[in-house]
Amino acid sequence: MPVIEPLPEDRIEEKGFGKILGRCEEVGAPDALFVWILARAPGYAKALHDAMHISHAEGGVDHKLKEIIRVQLARKAEDTYFANLRSGKALREGLTEERIEAGSGDFENDAGFTPAEKWALRYAHTMYREPGKVNKEFYDEGKKHFSEAQIMELGGFIALHYGMQVFMRTLKAFPMHDPDGNPVSQEESGKIHGPR
Repeated sequence: MPVIEPLPEDRIEEKGFGKILGRCEEVGAPDALFVWILARAPGYAKALHDAMHISHAEGGVDHKLKEIIRVQLARKAEDTYFANLRSGKALREGLTEERIEAGSGDFENDAGFTPAEKWALRYAHTMYREPGKVNKEFYDEGKKHFSEAQIMELGGFIALHYGMQVFMRTLKAFPMHDPDGNPVSQEESGKIHGPR
């Protein structure tokens, strides 16, 4: 069980989280557990989930690319919860597990990524590892591939999601489903998805 107990399902419904839970089901990342935990602070939870959903599933940057980045960040944060969730939307759009793995690996030398995708992956990779390298020259290179609005979208997405992934790691939460989509308890999920 996570360090902060999720709000019981009947309390979730009374606080009006139906729309948010519907988005979780549609996109798949995060799952309902994230909402049940955040629901302890209802107004804050709704605003935070809105920001996370918009930054991940909407906007002018390809959702599949943002999903690859989201998993890369979760692995950097050592967050087993977000690292093991997959966006159903991105999978329906054709994203494969192989592309996700490549985005967390040697993406710079992977011919499967465009120069724009490599820059975005480098942005996520560098922002928390070597922030001094995210400078004017770095952004000038990014402007060859993305509009300034898209760069802002990527930067906000990276900052928001990485921060929440670090937070979820501290709560010791695990996805509500196994890799095949079957519901599992937190104890079972910890055995499946937890540190090896």
